[in-house]
Amino acid sequence: MTHPSGFVDYYEVLQISPNAMPETIHRVYRILAQLYHPDNGETGDVEAFGLVLEAYRTLNDPEKRAGYDVEHKMVSGQKWKIFDQSSAQQGIDGERRKRIGILSLLCTKRINDAANPALTVFELEDLLGCPREHLELSLWYLRESGRVSRGDNGRYIMTAKGFELLEESQSSVNGKVRMLNSPFSEPQHAASGSR
Repeated sequence: MTHPSGFVDYYEVLQISPNAMPETIHRVYRILAQLYHPDNGETGDVEAFGLVLEAYRTLNDPEKRAGYDVEHKMVSGQKWKIFDQSSAQQGIDGERRKRIGILSLLCTKRINDAANPALTVFELEDLLGCPREHLELSLWYLRESGRVSRGDNGRYIMTAKGFELLEESQSSVNGKVRMLNSPFSEPQHAASGSR
């Protein structure tokens, strides 16, 4: 939730998507404010309440939110780059890298958020820095081979077969693919050089 630089992910604080509409932000804020309000004898938490209020004040103001979103993209972008973008979209090797990238993201999502281990194609596109059209073949292959499944809500989730492939690939790629941090956990700074 807090980046080493002191950056706080207000979207995570409010438990909403960065694409959330103002009405959603307001509705979720009211629920969390009631939950954490110091006067609530059962669940009151002064620190959590202050953080929720701070997040709401930033995300509810269009001008503040626009500025915040620029920083949010920069911070979260550092954490999710998993392969060399220049070669990621070319040929069979590029497809393999995309498949492993997708599985790595889905595995990390499951590890860090077991209650909600799925990602949408838009989240995958954003996190991988790869256009949706370039992910379609990889997603098709992973679905057809039983390594990911797609729910009725359009979200992708890794299966046990996907986890096995990821383990095999990590040992054979010899460190070129690395597990990622949750977008809201404290990141390990990307190593300079090879990815």
